[in-house]
Amino acid sequence: MRLPLFPLKSIFFPGETVPLYIFEERYKELIKDCRKEAITFGMPVYFNNQIAYGTEVQLVEVVNTYDGGEMDVVCIGRQVFKINTFENPMDGKLYPGGEVEFLEGINDADQTLKANILTKIKELYELMDVPFTPIPVDKFNMYILIHKIGLSFEQEYELLQMPRESDRLNFIKSHLLVTIGVLKEVNRTKGAIKMNGDFRNFNPLDFEDFKT
Repeated sequence: MRLPLFPLKSIFFPGETVPLYIFEERYKELIKDCRKEAITFGMPVYFNNQIAYGTEVQLVEVVNTYDGGEMDVVCIGRQVFKINTFENPMDGKLYPGGEVEFLEGINDADQTLKANILTKIKELYELMDVPFTPIPVDKFNMYILIHKIGLSFEQEYELLQMPRESDRLNFIKSHLLVTIGVLKEVNRTKGAIKMNGDFRNFNPLDFEDFKT
């Protein structure tokens, strides 16, 4: 499929709300084309000096238009794609584009795995003293919390490329186990430092015990 492209050093996932400030002329043209022709566009991730994967988004609303033509817009993420070809600019347009191949999403995770992930996220939030709103397992979509569990940019990009839900959740489970372990050790160390800084009663050594 041929798709207009808006490369960014950011990662967005399917279902995610994407707020954008549009100020370049080429992307002003893109938004105008989206409004006029109801087309979607892709947001490939600029990573390691290349673009290979990204997310298709659909324009939802132009929130503000400024005197210079700049715009605040809101889009929503749809499907993940892989770039096969890249044109800059697309023929007859100011903005870039290219041929993309959509990754088929495979929702193969069971409820037990989802419940386990939710339990670990709750534990993580408690360790960080951050409020956590319970989510029913049958309503749980990992993408709604993807930016809120301490993943690095590289980890998020790796997740974006995984078509299987089970692979994504197992990847996240491993991350949570490591992160929770680190936080517990940090909290233990903080407690030890605090305890050793308090005035305490120590029993002096009785050197009679060391008679030879």
